Amino acid sequence: MLSGLRVVECSMLGPGAVSTPLADLGADVIKVEPPSGDYIRSMSWPIVRGSSLLHLHISRGKRSIVLDLRTDAGRETFLRLVAAADAVVEAMRPGGLDRRGLGYDRLREANPRVVMLTITGYGMTGPYRDLPSHGIAYDAWAGTVAPVPGPEGLPSIPDHTSIGINAGPLYGATALLAGVLHARETGEGCHLEVAQSDAAAAFDWLRSEGHRAYERPEDEVTGNPADDHERRPPGTAGMSDSVRYQFYESKDGHVLFMASERKFWRNFCSAVGRDDLFERRPGERLADHARGDLALRRELAEIFRERTSAEWIGLGLRGDVPIGPVNTPATIAADPQFADRLPWQPAGRLVADQLPFPVRAVGEAPPAAARPAPAAGEHGAEILRDVLGHDDARIEEIREAGGLGG
Repeated sequence: MLSGLRVVECSMLGPGAVSTPLADLGADVIKVEPPSGDYIRSMSWPIVRGSSLLHLHISRGKRSIVLDLRTDAGRETFLRLVAAADAVVEAMRPGGLDRRGLGYDRLREANPRVVMLTITGYGMTGPYRDLPSHGIAYDAWAGTVAPVPGPEGLPSIPDHTSIGINAGPLYGATALLAGVLHARETGEGCHLEVAQSDAAAAFDWLRSEGHRAYERPEDEVTGNPADDHERRPPGTAGMSDSVRYQFYESKDGHVLFMASERKFWRNFCSAVGRDDLFERRPGERLADHARGDLALRRELAEIFRERTSAEWIGLGLRGDVPIGPVNTPATIAADPQFADRLPWQPAGRLVADQLPFPVRAVGEAPPAAARPAPAAGEHGAEILRDVLGHDDARIEEIREAGGLGG
């Protein structure tokens, strides 16, 4: 879908994920690396055939060229690549390219239509602008992960979903494509920026906006009618003692029961042969979770223990009841919905089994990365020939001038 889009990427570590979905969708993403290479290949775990899974996933589908941007030859070659590109991704600390004389103003001279996207930890402004950071920092800052007791009661990092390092690149990719569309329409490029910390907060908007809303007067902001307008804790905190929207133990695991609407509650009671439960407490039409009804919760707990998780999912399908499976990262691959929707991109092609880009054209398989993550500089000569039209003699001149880092 993105054939014809070319992106020049200067990235270190995780922020390079901003161009991964673009490569998955067919864009030509050229990863420009320093002579030492991007040390993403040695960061995190597991290490698969000598490279980190982080690199294998984030850099899949991209081509790599090594350029020494401290040299005239390296900078000149970089600018030529920019002139032939739609966008430049700066995925490092703020001003990384500017310090090499390759900031947005210089890039715009080479290509007035170029879109530059800068993705950083805390953004290009603010008191934390230059604070070094890694992935969990953005979630901790945004309030989406908190310490738990560890050895000897010392605070520890819990297992959790990393939001900032995933949401930031997705927001960034969306903005980059918007910038390219704008440039193609107007002939004018732009410089965009996204902070992974901002993205973590934006992704968790319901909780922060909920707290903000509850700072307003009680006559302006209330709970919903099913709770008699009681002002409950924002976000999911108010769900902890829900009954009709709750986790329940099955015969072989857990399921999530979600009868938020009266019609679903009725369907459930009918499907399990317990119409008496509905008659006893039909509840409100919408958003009534029978909160705090421990007697009903105990009764439902006994009912859910009678069947396996798969049997409950089957009942949900037959009876139009929202009952969802509960997986872990270790078990989800065995889930039939996962197998149908997210076919593994195999290790035979990408070194490690990887999940595909999750959006597809209707009726087609998910987009697949065209090539595995590259070694540093693996496609240098190929890029110089294909993109810039250089012959072997010219490539050797650039190499001798130190532009290719050695």
